Order: sequence, then C-alpha cells, then structure tokens
Amino acid sequence: MKNTFDLTGRRAVITGGSRGIGAAIAESFVEHGAQVAICHVGDEDGVRALNQRVSSRGLSVHAASCDVSDPVAVTAFAQWTRSVLGEVDIVVNSAGVGGGDRPFSETGDDDWDRIVGINLRGTMLVTRAFFGGMVERNHGRVINIASQLAYKGAPGLAHYCAAKAGVVGFTRALSYEGAPVGVMVNAIAPGPVDTELLRSHSAQWLDMKKGQLPIGRFGTVDEIAPTALLLASDAGAFYSGQTLSPNGGDVML
Repeated sequence: MKNTFDLTGRRAVITGGSRGIGAAIAESFVEHGAQVAICHVGDEDGVRALNQRVSSRGLSVHAASCDVSDPVAVTAFAQWTRSVLGEVDIVVNSAGVGGGDRPFSETGDDDWDRIVGINLRGTMLVTRAFFGGMVERNHGRVINIASQLAYKGAPGLAHYCAAKAGVVGFTRALSYEGAPVGVMVNAIAPGPVDTELLRSHSAQWLDMKKGQLPIGRFGTVDEIAPTALLLASDAGAFYSGQTLSPNGGDVML
C-alpha cells in the first residue's frame, strides 16, 4: 500500500521553524523525506538544537534569518530558499508571537502593529512569495498556523485573537484561488501547547487554563506536527480551506 504521508522529493519552507511547533513540523517533514528550509529571528541556538536532533538520523535542515513582517526580508529569504532547495512545494506559516495579557485600552499602536504584523501580515507576505510558483506548477500546499483563540477570543489578547482570526479568513479566501489549480490552502488552530509562548504566562493563568481543558493538560508540539504532515502530504489532497484544530477540547466546532 502506498505511503500517503511520504514527502520524498517535496521541498518545504517553514517560518518560525527553529523552535516550538515550527521546529516539530520541520523535524517531522525531514523524517518523511522532505527537503526543508526554515527561517527564524536570531535563534541560532534553536537551529543548532534542531539540526542536532535530525543529524542523528542522517538528516539536515537549511536555515536563515528572516523577519516575516518585513517584505524586503521575505523577498530575500524566498530567493535564498530557491537557491538551496529549488521551487517550493509546501509553505508552513508558523512564525508567530504572543501579545501578553494586556487590556485593549492599554494596547498601543506599536503593540497592535507588531502582533498583527508578524502573525497575519507575515503569513500573507511569505505565502505571496511562493504562491505564484505553486499556481504555475499546478501543485502546492500552504499551511497556516492560527489558534483556537481565533474562535473563542480571550481577555487581554484582542490583537492576537484578531490576527489569528485574520489567518483563518485569509486561509479560506485563498483556498478558492488555489484549489482549482491544485494548490491546497489550509490552517491549523492549536489549543494551548507547551511552548515558550505559553510558558510566558503566569503560573496562576496556566493553572486556570489547564483547568478549562476537558483533556486536563496542555498539548505538546509533537501532537500538532502530525496535522501539518497530513495537510502537506497526499493524504491531505481533499482538504481545502479547512482549519483543523487539535486543541484538547478547548473549542468544539
């Protein structure tokens, strides 16, 4: 029986790929045969740790620095990626930042622009850099990392929730353009996952949040990566405009 999760010969770009969910996806993709290039911002330690994990299996990941909210940087990153991989088949927009817990009335323009710039504008810029080539070749996958907070919201995170809801809307709209020519655009909306971003909250907030989850615990990055593998592979060929949500029951749609 054919292995529908095999990514051999596929070339993938993963933003925010040096740590957290992005790194877990990168590791999963190379294990399933893909050539992978990631971007990060000043996280050489994370890149080294990722390559140490995969090198034990004779694998490697290409890495470069890129601020995804900067169109000039994204253009340069796309050019570099094509020089090391060739044309890209899969884009995973995993780069993101949290907003802290700050009431909307205390959220300044700079805070809003930073959160929306990286989480939403960055998703658009990176997708745009590779989408045209996928359309020309009549094949591709775009996977955007959103959040369950796009659906339920959260106090003190108006900017983050708005950005992630925008990612979901962007995913749905772009899928209408991609699907007719073989480019499947989908999203993943994880629930609370044990990453540095989650651990930046107070212990009191973490206890409160864990108590709200029917599963009774936070997720792990390795529980999110398989959803990206599904959407990137032939097994995900019939998914278009969907947002899959591994979230431990935090949101039930």
